[in-house]
Amino acid sequence: MNEIEKKKISKFLSLILRHQPETIGLKLDENGWAEVEELRTKSEKRRIFFTPEELDEVVETNNKKRFAFNQDKTMIRASQGHSIDIDLALETKQPPEFLYHGTAEANITSILEKGIEKRTRQHVHLSADKETATKVGMRHGKPVILTIRTGMMHLDGLSFYQSANGVWLTDFVDAKYISK
Repeated sequence: MNEIEKKKISKFLSLILRHQPETIGLKLDENGWAEVEELRTKSEKRRIFFTPEELDEVVETNNKKRFAFNQDKTMIRASQGHSIDIDLALETKQPPEFLYHGTAEANITSILEKGIEKRTRQHVHLSADKETATKVGMRHGKPVILTIRTGMMHLDGLSFYQSANGVWLTDFVDAKYISK
């Protein structure tokens, strides 16, 4: 499978498993899991075709590890980034002292005034390294990397979670914890 095909399937999976499963009539359980065979069958109605082996390749080679299988690979889900109400069953975890948030330069004034909001997502996403945060910020324009004082947030009683692919999640980042 070439990179163009993998990207097409990955984008489709993001849409279906993170935002709009109803687009193909797919049912996700309360933890966001979908049956692989049902996903494949219902995807074909939208003219998106992939074998189990191709799906495995998309999941394994996705650079952000956006998707995960259960142990026997009969179920699949998005690791985080949902705009639909699901429970990833993540446990709270103590974050490192600092994490990073990549955003576009156009968003800086608002973020420094209001903080970082989850908006339509279930959580605010934070990165463990500046390189990843830069890649995230580049998707929306000239990137700016913000340093988040997550150790201080944690001491102040705010909760953090880490998704299966290593992304740190929290509900809101107040501007007082943000450095440019």
